[in-house]
Amino acid sequence: MAVRRRGLTERDRAEWARFAQAITPLPGREVPAPPPEPVLPVPQPRVAEPVAPPPLTRPQALSVGTHPGGLDNSTWNKFRSGKLPASRTIDLHGRTAQRAYHALHQFIETAHADRVRCVEVITGRGSGEAGGVIKRELPLWLNLPTLRPLVLAASHPHAANPGSVRLLLRRVK
Repeated sequence: MAVRRRGLTERDRAEWARFAQAITPLPGREVPAPPPEPVLPVPQPRVAEPVAPPPLTRPQALSVGTHPGGLDNSTWNKFRSGKLPASRTIDLHGRTAQRAYHALHQFIETAHADRVRCVEVITGRGSGEAGGVIKRELPLWLNLPTLRPLVLAASHPHAANPGSVRLLLRRVK
């Protein structure tokens, strides 16, 4: 066990002075002086350096029909070919964009909380070349910070049915 050295107290100094008075030095020597007070470094106040939080890892942008990272090929092929059945379905066509967004948000959060793996979102084909508003907005909604951490992949269950999107939800940890 290491002995910790500390400085002399006033009592220790008084004892030394009394001891030194009682001795007779050898010829040619002087009375020993009290030991010097050790000079201890003055501890500097430690300033805590701000620690930057680790950067948040943002999932890559989700696009319908692309193979995402973190998903094996076998599961991806079953999912994109429509062989992985959807446990729940929501039909959004016929709703306003705002109501469709809120319904989708609640639907995905509830399905994720219930540990559902695959869900289907029916947007409808829409009229015109670009399709309907909900069909155009769905990829944007899925990439919002509130929904993106819950969704792993998105794909059309069949190439002939662009009005429906299947979502593969992340597993609950």
